[in-house]
Amino acid sequence: MQLEIMPRKKRLSAGRVPLILFLCQMISALDVPLDSKLLEDLVQPPTITQQSPKDYIVDPRENIVIQCEAKGKPPPSFSWTRNGTHFDIDKDPLVTMKAGLGTLIINIMGEGKAETYEGVYQCTARNERGAAISNNIVVRPSRSPLWTKEKLEPITLRSGQSLILPCRPPVGLPPAIIFWMDNSFQRLPQSERVSQGLNGDLYFSNVLPEDSREDYICYARFNHTQTIQQKQPISLKVVLVDELNDTIAANLSDTEVYGAKSSRERPPTFLTPQGNASNKEELRGNVLSLECIAEGLPTPIIYWIKEDGTLPTNRTFYRNFQKTLQITQVSEADSGKYQCIAKNALGVIHHTISVTVKAAPYWIMAPQNLVLSPGEDGALVCRANGNPKPRISWLSNGVPIEIAPDDPSRKINGDTIIFSSVQERSSAVYQCNASNEYGYLLGNAFVNVLAEPPRILTSENTLYQVIANRPALLDCAFFGSPLPTIEWFKGTKGSALREDTYVLHENGTLEIPVAQKDSTGTYTCVARNKLGMAKNEVHLEIKDPTRIIKQPEYAVVQRGSTVSFECKVKHDHTLIPTVIWLKDNGELPSDGRFTVDKDQLVVADVSDSDGGTYTCVANTTLDDVSASAVLSVVDVPNPPFDLELTDQLDKSVQLSWTPGDDNNSPITKFIIEYEDAMHEAGLWHHQTEVPGTQTTAQLKLSPYVNYSFRVMAENSLGRSLPSEASEQYLTKAAEPDKNPMTVEGLGSEPDNLVITWQPLNGFESNGPGLQYKVSWRQKDGDDEWTSVVVANVSKYIVSGTPTFVPYLIKVQALNDVGFAPEPAVVMGHSGEDLPMVAPGNVHVTVVNSTLAEVHWDPVPLKSVRGHLQGYRIYYWTDQNSSKRNRRHIEKKILTFQGSKTHGMLPGLEPFSHYTLNVRVVNGKGEGPASPDRVFHTPEGVPSAPSSLKIVNPTLDSLTLEWDPPSHPNGILTEYTLKYQPINSTHELGPLVDLKIPANKTRWTLKNLNFSTRYKFYFYAQTSAGSGSQITEEAVTTVDEGKMAMASRQVDIATQGWFIGLMCAVALLILILLIVCFIRRNKGGKYPVKEKEDAHPDPEIQPMKEDDGTFGEYSDAEDHKPLKKGSRTPSDRTVKKEDSDDSLVDYGEGVNGQFNEDGSFIGQYSGKKEKEPAEGNESSEAPSPVNAMNSFV
Repeated sequence: MQLEIMPRKKRLSAGRVPLILFLCQMISALDVPLDSKLLEDLVQPPTITQQSPKDYIVDPRENIVIQCEAKGKPPPSFSWTRNGTHFDIDKDPLVTMKAGLGTLIINIMGEGKAETYEGVYQCTARNERGAAISNNIVVRPSRSPLWTKEKLEPITLRSGQSLILPCRPPVGLPPAIIFWMDNSFQRLPQSERVSQGLNGDLYFSNVLPEDSREDYICYARFNHTQTIQQKQPISLKVVLVDELNDTIAANLSDTEVYGAKSSRERPPTFLTPQGNASNKEELRGNVLSLECIAEGLPTPIIYWIKEDGTLPTNRTFYRNFQKTLQITQVSEADSGKYQCIAKNALGVIHHTISVTVKAAPYWIMAPQNLVLSPGEDGALVCRANGNPKPRISWLSNGVPIEIAPDDPSRKINGDTIIFSSVQERSSAVYQCNASNEYGYLLGNAFVNVLAEPPRILTSENTLYQVIANRPALLDCAFFGSPLPTIEWFKGTKGSALREDTYVLHENGTLEIPVAQKDSTGTYTCVARNKLGMAKNEVHLEIKDPTRIIKQPEYAVVQRGSTVSFECKVKHDHTLIPTVIWLKDNGELPSDGRFTVDKDQLVVADVSDSDGGTYTCVANTTLDDVSASAVLSVVDVPNPPFDLELTDQLDKSVQLSWTPGDDNNSPITKFIIEYEDAMHEAGLWHHQTEVPGTQTTAQLKLSPYVNYSFRVMAENSLGRSLPSEASEQYLTKAAEPDKNPMTVEGLGSEPDNLVITWQPLNGFESNGPGLQYKVSWRQKDGDDEWTSVVVANVSKYIVSGTPTFVPYLIKVQALNDVGFAPEPAVVMGHSGEDLPMVAPGNVHVTVVNSTLAEVHWDPVPLKSVRGHLQGYRIYYWTDQNSSKRNRRHIEKKILTFQGSKTHGMLPGLEPFSHYTLNVRVVNGKGEGPASPDRVFHTPEGVPSAPSSLKIVNPTLDSLTLEWDPPSHPNGILTEYTLKYQPINSTHELGPLVDLKIPANKTRWTLKNLNFSTRYKFYFYAQTSAGSGSQITEEAVTTVDEGKMAMASRQVDIATQGWFIGLMCAVALLILILLIVCFIRRNKGGKYPVKEKEDAHPDPEIQPMKEDDGTFGEYSDAEDHKPLKKGSRTPSDRTVKKEDSDDSLVDYGEGVNGQFNEDGSFIGQYSGKKEKEPAEGNESSEAPSPVNAMNSFV
């Protein structure tokens, strides 16, 4: 029975293909399962695992290492042959073999030479089960020979001739890489005209004068030895035809002038390959390279076609400016005829290359190792192909099978060896050799005859954890000879698992296509063959899948802002997830702006490079899930660029541009601005706007402007920076299309006319030589227009004009090209002069003491001699009519606009004499004054007295002094004085009214209450009435006897002995309280306490609870009535008539001295009053007067 290790499955869904392919690779890589314990018991023939390449080129400067490694049980021994005979390494001191391996090391770095060890080497690995052999390894040292010495003559050519510079490098091993450089080691430029061929020669389709140089050098690089050889430099001189005169041409030999073809234009001819057809042979799998290089003038272009088919799309490449066609991985199907076509303006030529693809042998089915049990049958198959078809030969343990020991169990049938009823002695290593003229293949395959009971190689009690609803694969790697059968069971009881629910793979694996929660449990794998049985238990757990329950969402943010993505994960409670974030499937930038929290990614200060796809990946040991969101970073657009002006006309131009990046926010419009570099350099003006979908604009232009344009893009976030300025465009000059604005005519003197206007700016001039034609004539006359042309100024003065005459004026712009349109006519006046006539019939009406009305007759308009601006009144008081002396007369002025003939004079002083006159006013100034008119104002009420003072206060009198009103506004008739007392609560008493003669400035009030505050109201009167009042307050003095008593009380209270006495009393009371408290507490400690409580000691009484005092110390005077002389009644309030005028209430003198001490005396005075039941006694501190009275 044959033991096959190649895996096959009985049922396989598409979703399980990658996993099963992986299993196939694992199993097919192991001829016998390499379990360490298994290998201790199993024998295995040798297998070559490592060897040097067939064509082995070595560096002659380094040691030669020829590899040969093999495996087997028992470990194989190694031997070598060289050039077909045994190579005894023990006899050569320079040759050693690596321990445990067959690799040879030839030490030539000391004294040996690589050439000595050239030859064909073959390694044999042998143990008791057979012998495996390596390929024939041809060892050759690399070679990098020098160029042979040669003399190269300079080359002179006519321009346009073709040329081939030969390279012909020396033959090296491996072949050299060719390139052309100059003396400075700079590669020579190549093109369609000049290029290097596959053979290394340099081809010129035609030469030009710039090809002249003296250092065309061909270099050969030998990579294996890292050396570069160079050819002698070649000198080339290219001359024009007219430079070769007959004399020079006669002196040049044929060899000195290359090429026989004319330098005139000519059709193509091929430089390589020669003729119309050629043949090419290539081996299968190599790169097919076909070359065609043509000369001609102009330079030909090369095309390629395949006559009997199409060129393979993915394997065809064009090199060397399409002169070389390459097809990679060439196969027999690429055989055929290929045609290269060279073409220029004068003709076309063709060359056909017939390609034949040959093939060295390649495997169709390489022989595979066989593990058989005694008595089984099997076969080794060796199938190869090639062109020509290879020959198959067999070897057994490295010996041709024809001369190998006979084995009755094998039979050779061409490419197959058939084994029948094998025995242990049938074990051997067989070699299959497939060869043709292009190479050979050598394959080793062993036949290992074993008798082994089943063994399960999977570890016992392996735990498999699988996500629900996914496939579960339970391994049961096994070995046995004959091949065991495999069965699976679930749990401790039950029948074998069937294939309608499960998939049983040939390698022993049990597959549960869709694992569910109920799939959890213990599974048993049982392997059986005729030599025995083995079993193994594994365990399966099903886990909940990991899910993303809150996925990141698409975000659009502006550059510089902050954005966050959320990713919440739900997972099986027994698994620990790891959440990572990716950007565009790569790691997040290592930037402090990226912050990863538990469920969140935060990106601060977002930049353009942060835009992309952000992916949240949640991994567990069993599964992973991901969710992605796109971040779009938006901002104002980038500036447009590539501004271009086209369709340039006199008054229009088309501007086009390329939009900049819109930064993920569509451009809504473009704003176009212009600069006039000629007239306003550096100043940009708005030109127009176009929609964001438009990238061109037709712009209207003005003449004689040096335009530059720039464009800005705008989106929903704002406006971009301006683009670079466009090229400048100067429009042609034209006549002005407008005239100056704000033309005016006003005279600065009585005999002139000043014409002014607002000049045109440079942009409006439309051309050079801007001037103005100024024209004028009198409005009411028949004069012709008078005109002058002035430079680019803003005014013109016409002299010798009549005074204040209307003129018609016009100002027209002109330049070197022509005149602007006819200007509009405006009216102006020549200069003004002072009015000649004063207003007449001036009279005044006095309205009241402060207001008068003035009337006058208007002057004739002709006498104004200018623009009438109004009338002006000058008025002043007569200094003799006032009692107040003034140093000068102060005149006041009122102006009334326009042609008014009356006006009011407000703010006059009552009881005053005034003088006034009236004058007419024009733009030049005032006319003569009218005759003075005199009027006087009646009396008015006076102002308040200038001052009021109270002096000499006594117990019952106050003296008032005052100054008269500063503005009596008439004759004073009398003064009125009103006064009233103010009590302590600021209530006003009865008002007293007193008349005082007008000639008085002092008055004494008698019979007033002492220590009383009074308020005074004082004003003057004229016949017109009472004036404004002035107010003042004053206080009569206090009784000195009572003040002295209060002072003594205060002095006692502030004495040190008195304060010490009060402290001693307080200390005595405190000690008494402590003693009482102690004695009361002692009563609870003795048995007689109840008796003491029943008969209390009359000398020790508790404190009264109602008032908090001790009984024997109660004050018998607490409830006595107050003495008759006391000024403090029982309700502790001060009588109104006694305290209304107290100085204490108004904070004067006494209060500042006695307030604190008086309060102290009040607290410690012998008098006490019963506390009110509600405890609502006023918290106000007693006045000093009360304190003194309570102490008496």
